[in-house]
Amino acid sequence: MLQYTYMPKLKTIFFGTPDIAVPFLEMTRQLTDLQLVVTQADKPRGRGMEITPCPVKKRAQELGLAVLSPEKLKDSFDQIAAIPFDVGIVVAYGKIFRPNFIALPKLGLINVHFSLLPHLRGAAPVQQALIQGYTQTGVSTFWINEGMDDGPLFLQKNLDILPQDNAKTLFEKLTTLGLECLQETLNALSQNNLIKIPQTGTHTAAPMLQKEDALLRPAVLTATQLHNRVRGLACGPKPKVPFIHKGNTEWLQVLKTEVAPGDHQKQPGTVLAIERGRGILVQCKEGAIWLNEVQPAGKKTMPAEAFANGRGIKINDGVFLEV
Repeated sequence: MLQYTYMPKLKTIFFGTPDIAVPFLEMTRQLTDLQLVVTQADKPRGRGMEITPCPVKKRAQELGLAVLSPEKLKDSFDQIAAIPFDVGIVVAYGKIFRPNFIALPKLGLINVHFSLLPHLRGAAPVQQALIQGYTQTGVSTFWINEGMDDGPLFLQKNLDILPQDNAKTLFEKLTTLGLECLQETLNALSQNNLIKIPQTGTHTAAPMLQKEDALLRPAVLTATQLHNRVRGLACGPKPKVPFIHKGNTEWLQVLKTEVAPGDHQKQPGTVLAIERGRGILVQCKEGAIWLNEVQPAGKKTMPAEAFANGRGIKINDGVFLEV
């Protein structure tokens, strides 16, 4: 368990929006003299699409903190500029900082980013680490400048990605590691230790996930690529594959998979096997993959073999289409 040491001389403003940023808000509040919390504007959420505050705003209000949630960050420039602060702490805020904002804090803006920069710059480093097949990632704290995640580094910590990890488990591990990084960073800043290490090496991108990223296409993806996509989308858009049988087409969400050993040479999309406790074995562009757990539209999650039995799917059926 992390031991916190309050740093009363360090005045901060926290910028963040989603659930993952909440523990970092709480740490910033405990370790520093937190002046203000800035989040994205309230948006329609849930089935009823009611206007609802984001998780960081909701928690900040529970803690009795001052909060701003402007539609556009520039709309709150004067209010933020009127508050003297040493450093801004940024965790998954989701807005671009213009030069006039970067210049506001005495020391600068520090971002907690869930990758080993310059690898996986962008909005979805955790999901893309899995989708792109990384075996190691980590957390970086770095100084925000005008570029996309390319400012000088303050601190980095490594983390191995295990074969059984998916986006949910990796987010949990990186949150714990990120809190350690933030605590060390704040401690150094409170002692006026301004570490700035230029990023070196070839950078890679972690773009925001799009709807098409959820498509599982056996004709164009290898078994490993398809499996990694399912792992990476565990907390985002549900991975889905178009399924056709007896003239009917439906979208099948795929929740759990495993790569099958051995060499398989059938047409991509062909059902190679159906086994209890394993699921449906499907030919991919290269190799084959077990669909372990699936969810038909409007139905509950079920073992893939139960879905196959309910639809009358047989071995050698070519049921998974390219779209």
